[in-house]
Amino acid sequence: MSLAYFALIVSIVSASALEIAGAKFGAQLGTMAAALSLLAATLSARKADCDHYVRATSWGRWILIAIPLLIAAQLMPLPLGFGHPIWASARDVLGGLSLGPVTADLGLTLNALLLALAATALLGVTIVVVRDRSRAELVLFVLAGITALAALTLDLHRLAPAGAAATSEFATTLAGFGLVLNLAIMQLAAERAETRHSLLRSIVLGLLGLAGALISAAAVFGLSGTNNAIAAGFGVVLILLILVIRRLDLSPLAAGALAAAALIGSAIVLTFLFEQSSGPILLRLAPNMGAEARAALERMLADTRWFGAGAGTFAAVGRIYQSDAGAALTAPTTATAIFAGMGAIGLAVSVLTALIALVRLFFGALQRGRDSFFPAATAACVLFALVQSFAGSGLLHPAAILCLAVIVGLGLSQSVSQSGSR
Repeated sequence: MSLAYFALIVSIVSASALEIAGAKFGAQLGTMAAALSLLAATLSARKADCDHYVRATSWGRWILIAIPLLIAAQLMPLPLGFGHPIWASARDVLGGLSLGPVTADLGLTLNALLLALAATALLGVTIVVVRDRSRAELVLFVLAGITALAALTLDLHRLAPAGAAATSEFATTLAGFGLVLNLAIMQLAAERAETRHSLLRSIVLGLLGLAGALISAAAVFGLSGTNNAIAAGFGVVLILLILVIRRLDLSPLAAGALAAAALIGSAIVLTFLFEQSSGPILLRLAPNMGAEARAALERMLADTRWFGAGAGTFAAVGRIYQSDAGAALTAPTTATAIFAGMGAIGLAVSVLTALIALVRLFFGALQRGRDSFFPAATAACVLFALVQSFAGSGLLHPAAILCLAVIVGLGLSQSVSQSGSR
């Protein structure tokens, strides 16, 4: 598993660091490293690794391949009624076959399929590789460090006279992850101190986690939009909720009542946010945009059918709705891009996947003991990503998708592992 472990680290570090730096080949390098990691893990996997993977994904491993299968289906010839209504209208005018791919651009959708497969591979490899607690800790440190670095770049760009960088949405998303992951490192330091590890090392580790959390908090709470800050707030509240339930050793009834109260409060906050503006629900939390761009987006969403116009084709299809042929219509949020590209079915599957993983991780954290910060932090990251997907487009960046896949794999793996001897 050493090669798979090394390739896993290379994948998340290279993809994230290169995208932070503005390089264009970070996604390709990260995808190649993910493929190498999958190959190495497959060749070196033992029965115990396979059993661990089955236990970690017992919550519904079928859902892991649902999104790649949906994207693959968009590349196959289907009746034109399954696709965007523009294709059926073009056939009525120009004639031709009644069958064709759902997607508007085979190349863009194929790229989206490769990215989905890479993310699925990284998630599975992470589950197997981080069975060992020491490896899980190192992966946590790497993720916390790279996300804090992204938050730091956002802090510096926003404070500079030149303003924010073009990758500010991506950096905001990683900053939200970084806030939660560095809080987990602080909890790890506290757990180490309680179990009679080196006090000095625990203090240093706690201070590093505190620094990363403060950097990330400054980026996501102080320098990003209100909705992004609220999404991060949901993540922080969730990780604190799990900590309180564990530390106070609440009974199942008391823990259930506290969780229900938090759920009701979250629903009230989300309802309030969505009612602050009118129009399509997918655009209500989106950043402010021009009237012309909003009108074009509303027309595009109104025309979208159950299967969308092809994963990854938002910009290509958006040109049809722009009055200015030279202008590019970009997705204001991740949810908008998923809906336009994969339709209502794709968006529903994505949300369902996040909710199932969130519930699985929440209960896994409550049952995990002193290592609960792994699944707790992952659950908080998933909740942040779910809410933030309706408020920003950071999760459309390949590096953010790969990082989230590794985070989810880390949480799922450590939600069922036994504590290693320390």
